[in-house]
Amino acid sequence: MSRQPDAPVEFDLPIGAFPVWAAPKDGLAWEATPHADELEISGEPGDDPAVAFRRTLGMFATGVTVITTMTEGQIHGMTANAFMSVSLRPPLVLISVDRRARMHALLNEGRRYGISVLSDEQEALSDRFAGRATSRDADPGFEIVHETPLVEGALAQLVARVVRSYWGGDHSLFVGQVEYARHGGGRPLLFHGGRYEVLPVPEGPLIGALDPAVRERLLAAGTERNFTDGERVLSQGEPGEEAFVILGGFARVVRDGREIVRFGPGEFFGEVAMLDGRPRTADVFAEGSLRCIALPREVVKEAIAAQPDLAWALLEVVAGRIRGG
Repeated sequence: MSRQPDAPVEFDLPIGAFPVWAAPKDGLAWEATPHADELEISGEPGDDPAVAFRRTLGMFATGVTVITTMTEGQIHGMTANAFMSVSLRPPLVLISVDRRARMHALLNEGRRYGISVLSDEQEALSDRFAGRATSRDADPGFEIVHETPLVEGALAQLVARVVRSYWGGDHSLFVGQVEYARHGGGRPLLFHGGRYEVLPVPEGPLIGALDPAVRERLLAAGTERNFTDGERVLSQGEPGEEAFVILGGFARVVRDGREIVRFGPGEFFGEVAMLDGRPRTADVFAEGSLRCIALPREVVKEAIAAQPDLAWALLEVVAGRIRGG
């Protein structure tokens, strides 16, 4: 006999002086449900069909979100990957929530909920909101927008108001009309096959020219740095001791108050001053959340010595920059 699966774990946080739950008592009215036919599915002998079905669905890679709402001064949230866009005009999104979850009782029509799309640096937050205790637990921070909590530092944030709710078997589908949306830069946290995944470092014109072993050594020898939107990364006139390769987000190069170029994931910047040792000739600012690997001159020299073709690749990149103005 198959075991009844445990109810989903959720995470709630008191804010202010009112850590009291007051879930609405009125339930949702559902139409007649269809007959549940027997599922034909291929799996291991003795497998619970529901477990085998879940494994099958897990082959669809998704992002990871935290769904949040607030009631009686308390934030309530849960990790979910069942999120999708529905419509652009009007702006509609949809989430699927287990009917046993406390969140289900809170999302009556008219109630707002937040969706925070997590970055690959927020795996610990995903675990925490899913009720999985880890040694990496991070204290979540929230922004309150339209009286709705949103996870700080998320790749994207949305606030939606429930306009329709539908029966979905052991889950319910909540269609929300989006009232607020924001996005930044970075790489998403992914979920596939029952575990987290992250996107590989993109291969830009220089990174892609490297032998894989040299590329790994080069990136491992650098130091990861993170910058917030609008933060200055490099200043005109300062010594050029390092070059940077972008892992996520974008960098704007500004000279005399005018943007001259914009770099994205996998691309280098700052390599010209790093190579000739002269002061930098422009300012560089983060656009959105910017993640970089800083590579000191000596590290790059060692990489060129290990793979002489890297010097030619560097010249090609620099020539392209000069031609581009």
